[in-house]
Formats: sequence, structure tokens, C-alpha cells
Amino acid sequence: MRRLAIAAATGFVVLLAAPSAPVQAQSAVTVYCSVLDEWCNVMRNEFERASGLRVLLTTKSTGETLAQLRAEAANPRADVWWGGGGDQHLQAAELGLTEEYRSPTLPKLHDWARRQAEQSGHRTVGIYAGTLGIVWNTEQLQKRNLAAPKCWADLVKPEYRNEIQMSSAATSGTSYTFLATLAQIMGEDQAFDYLKRLHRNVNQYPRSGAAPMRNTSAGETTIAITWMFAIVPEVLQGFPVATTAPCEGTGYEIGSMSMIRGARNPENAKRWYEYALSPEGQATGVRGKSFQIPSHVDAPLPPNTPRLSDVKLIDYDFARYGSNEVRTRLIKRWETEVAALPR
Repeated sequence: MRRLAIAAATGFVVLLAAPSAPVQAQSAVTVYCSVLDEWCNVMRNEFERASGLRVLLTTKSTGETLAQLRAEAANPRADVWWGGGGDQHLQAAELGLTEEYRSPTLPKLHDWARRQAEQSGHRTVGIYAGTLGIVWNTEQLQKRNLAAPKCWADLVKPEYRNEIQMSSAATSGTSYTFLATLAQIMGEDQAFDYLKRLHRNVNQYPRSGAAPMRNTSAGETTIAITWMFAIVPEVLQGFPVATTAPCEGTGYEIGSMSMIRGARNPENAKRWYEYALSPEGQATGVRGKSFQIPSHVDAPLPPNTPRLSDVKLIDYDFARYGSNEVRTRLIKRWETEVAALPR
């Protein structure tokens, strides 16, 4: 009788504890975030306040997140991937790592955001846009008696030896966009010849796309290849930085968002998805020190951010350079032909 009582008591405890895991899952959403930490945190706080859901957040670069999704494909641990370059989101869609979802908000998005959704079979969507450019520290240029670069071609000049920083194309969506931009402007072989010459002038390849901007502001490097909008919060904080869109033309990114295939909390993921596409959700960017152009037509435009219409843009082929075959091949070629070279 005592054993039966213990078993009954144990069973009672199990019955009480068993529902707790599903209840916890139903009240949470797991997000992989590939924008600045500050914006990730602001967005999490605002969404939790608006929805009553708990957000489990992991922040990593775009390339690192894609690698994690591939590693977790058989057992997904996140529900939604928010932010980061659209090329990688398109690759994830091609690899079957993300789910189709047609948001009712689509008609209220800019054309470029809707095209991103259509190209992916509605497995991703554009949430912001930003243009690639050259940034520099004005005090460091003056100290070194260097002219401000105006074109991509300027960056391989010998006077910029060890003065330039760009993130690793293997882990950063920013530098992959740069690599793909050069390939479209120059042709692939000529682009890699250029990158080999540029390599002599690069002092570091940080893993994160945000690091070169921070290091330029701090004077740890003179010049960086990064997003033009990235200087806005730095200027507002008083850092001596400036930017230009290169004279040959430049590429741009469509930062994207995707529902992860096999997500444990798909309904909560949809709630995050819709909030992230809303004017309210997109307005969190400025509070998170991120000044990209939002994709919702009614979202407020960040102050001082270069508009797409103000920059000489190339006709960036998102479908080609977001494909798994092209992206994998270009990154591998960069690692073996460029990053492995001595300096």
C-alpha cells in the first residue's frame, strides 16, 4: 500500500508538472537576431510589452546565424530569424530552412521588400534597406595627410596601406554584399584581383559587420567598408566620421526576416513577424541606434539616413547572389584566394 501511495503521489506530481512545458512554450518566442545588439534589445522589450509574450533572443552575425540554422535543421531551436542581409535569407529559403508565410501586411510594404518575398517564394520578406559605402575618420585622415577616398578604386592605392578595415565575408553579410557588389561592377575575376590588392591595405577582418564602424569611430582604423547609415548614430554622438557612396556605383542590402521551418512556436513567430513589419515595430530602429530605411510605407524615415534615390546604385541581382551555389562559391574563393594571403 505504501508503494502504491508513493507511486500515486509520484504520478500526481508528474501530472501536475507535465503541462508546464507546453504552457511555457506557448507564452514565448525564440528569435535569432542579426542586427545591432541595441536594436535587438529594444525590439525585444517593445514586443514583450505589446504582446505579453516572452522573447528568447540570440544575437549573431548573418553568416553565423545561417550556419547555425543549417546545423539545427533537423531540430530547430528558434522560431524566427529577424534582420541581416537578404542574400543569406534567400539562401536559407533555397535550402529549405525557412517556411512560406504570406503576411497580410505585404500590400503596405515598399516594392523592394515585396520583391524580396516574391523571389523567395514568400519564405522571407524585406524589413529594411541600406546602402553600402566607404566611411572614414576625418581626424585620422588629417593626421596621416590622406585624401578622403571617393571610389572603390581609391582603396587599393599604396597610401592606404594598413588603414582599411572590412568584416570577414565568411561571417558578415555586410562584406558578402561588398564582394557581390564588386563582382557585378567589375566581373568576378577582376573583382578578385581587386580584393587581392585591397588585402594589402586591410589591417583586420572582424567577424561582425558592425565592428569596422565602431573601430573607425574610435580611431583604431582610418577607413572602413560598411553601411552608410551606420555613421548616423556615430555622428550624433560626436565622433569625427564621414561617408560617401563610391563613384563606380554601390550595392545595397534588403535586410530580411524569415520564419524558421519546423519552429516550435509558429503562431508566436507570426505575432513577432507582424509586429516587426508594423510602423510601430520598425520605428524601434532609431531607438536601437539603427538608421536603416524601413520597409513599411507608413513607418517614419530615420533622420539623416541616405535614401536609395540619393545614391548611385547598381542593379543588384539579389536572386543570383542570394543563391546557395553562388554565395558558397564566392565565400570559399574569398577565403582561399584573399583572406589566406600574407600581408
